[in-house]
Parts: sequence; structure tokens; C-alpha cells
Amino acid sequence: MKINHQVVVFDAADLHTESRFWAGVLDGTVEAEEDWHTVLVEGAPRIGVQLAPDHIRPQWPEGQPQQVHLDLVVEEIEPAHERVMDLGAALLQPEAENDSPNAFRVYADPAGHPFCLCWARER
Repeated sequence: MKINHQVVVFDAADLHTESRFWAGVLDGTVEAEEDWHTVLVEGAPRIGVQLAPDHIRPQWPEGQPQQVHLDLVVEEIEPAHERVMDLGAALLQPEAENDSPNAFRVYADPAGHPFCLCWARER
């Protein structure tokens, strides 16, 4: 089986806000149709946003079951944090204080889908 491309699809009641958010995070562009937006990065589809007028925002960590989440590995957390916050993310959980060499923060996109910014801690 040959897969031409893989796309993660988010449901959202507000296609414009959701697709603009992910295009901003990924330095992409939005190709918009009436009930579907595609986020393109360097011309390739990376994320789809499907119109779901009755979309219920996931509650994290409890409540509505988590539907999907992305782990985005970044080189520097603070510029990445500022960027996603400026684009409309909400911080759900700061990084845990532990001895692990890897760290992450949990955020929600404008439609409430959780995602993580992950990075390697300096030793």
C-alpha cells in the first residue's frame, strides 16, 4: 500500500480560527473550502480542519475523552511558547519539575484540542 501523504484532521466549529492557528504554528498557509480547510507546509498538506458545528471542546485532563494530540518538538521552549500563545493557544499544564532530560508543556488550540511543546532540558 502506498500512502501519498498523511494528514491529521481536527474537528472545529470555527474553521478560520482553527486553521489559521495551525498555519501559524507550522509556518504554513491555508487552502479553504466551504466546510474543510487544509494547512499546507511547503505546498504539502499537513493538517486538515473539518467543519463540525456541534464540536464539543475537549476537557483536559478530565471530562470529554481526549480525541487526539500532537507532540511538537522544539529547539527553544520560550520562543515557541510565545508564538503559540500569540496565535491563541491556552496553557493547560506547565512543565513538570523532575530530573528527566526531556520536558513538555501541554496547551490547547483555539478549538480545545490538546497539544504538547516538547524539548530537551539543558544539563
